[in-house]
Amino acid sequence: MDSNLLKNVRKIEIKTRGLSHQIFAGEYHSAYKGRGMAFSEVREYQYGDDVRNMDWNVTARLNAPYVKIYEEERELTVMLLIDVSGSRWFGTTEKLKKDLQAEVAAVLSFSASINNDKVGALFFSDSVEKFIPPKKGRSHLLRIIREVLEFEPKSNQTNIAEALRYLTNALKKRCTAFLLSDMLDMDAEGNIRYEQALRIAANKHDLAAIRLYDPRETVLPKVGLMQLHDAETGKEMWIDTGSRKVREQYGKWWTGSNATITQSLAKCRIDNAQISTAEDYVKPLIKLFKSR
Repeated sequence: MDSNLLKNVRKIEIKTRGLSHQIFAGEYHSAYKGRGMAFSEVREYQYGDDVRNMDWNVTARLNAPYVKIYEEERELTVMLLIDVSGSRWFGTTEKLKKDLQAEVAAVLSFSASINNDKVGALFFSDSVEKFIPPKKGRSHLLRIIREVLEFEPKSNQTNIAEALRYLTNALKKRCTAFLLSDMLDMDAEGNIRYEQALRIAANKHDLAAIRLYDPRETVLPKVGLMQLHDAETGKEMWIDTGSRKVREQYGKWWTGSNATITQSLAKCRIDNAQISTAEDYVKPLIKLFKSR
C-alpha cells in the first residue's frame, strides 16, 4: 500500500474511532439497535403461550404441545452505499467531497463495530463497481476506508437507482443501509431518476441518506468569465458569473434540485442528513441518529 495512503487511512482511523467511542456509539446503538426477532429454541407449551408460535412438527413427533421461542436479534448488518462518480472529486475547502465521504463512512463503520454489527460496502457509479460483503474486524473496516479513498471507478457518471436495485437483490435479510452521495442524479426536466428504486429499497431495508456537498456548489461566485468542467460527463462550458441573471439562474437550479431531493426522501420516509465539506460532520450525524 502507498505510504501516503496508509498514513491517511491511519489518520482517519484514529480520528473517527475516537469519535465513535466517545460520541456516536450510544447514539448509534439507540437509533439502530436490533429490530428483528430470531428463533432461539423450542420448549413445551405453557399456559399463556401464543398458539401462533406452536411448532407443529415437534408437537406431532413428541406427542406433546411445543412452541418456538424467539428473542430480539441484536446483531445488525450495515451496508454503506458509496457514490464514486466524478463529482466526489470536487472541493473548495480543506477537503474534497471524497475525503468527507471517507471520514463519515469510517465513523459509521466503527460505530457499527462497537455495536457488534457486520459492515459491508457497495461502490457505485452508473453501475455497481464493487461489492464488499458484510464482515466484522478491524482489518475489514480499514479495507473499506482504504477503498473509499483510493477506488478508481470505470465510469464517472451516476446511477443511484442501479445501486439501490443491487442492494435490494443482493441482501435477502433486512439491513441498515447508508447512502453516501450528493444525490444529484436528475433527468433533463429536473426530476430525480431513482425515486421508485428508493421506495422499494426503503420498504425492504432501513435506509438513510447522507447528502454530501461543497459550499461552492450552492452559489456561483462573481468572478467574471469562468470555465466549468462537468466531472461526470467531461463537458466544458464558459459562463459569465459577472451576470446577475446567470448567478440567479444557477441559485434557482440548486435550490430547486435540493428541494426536489428533500421532498422525494420525505415521501419515501427516508431519514437524511446534509453535510458540507466546510463543516464538522459530528452535529449532522448526531441529529440524524436522534431523529430516529
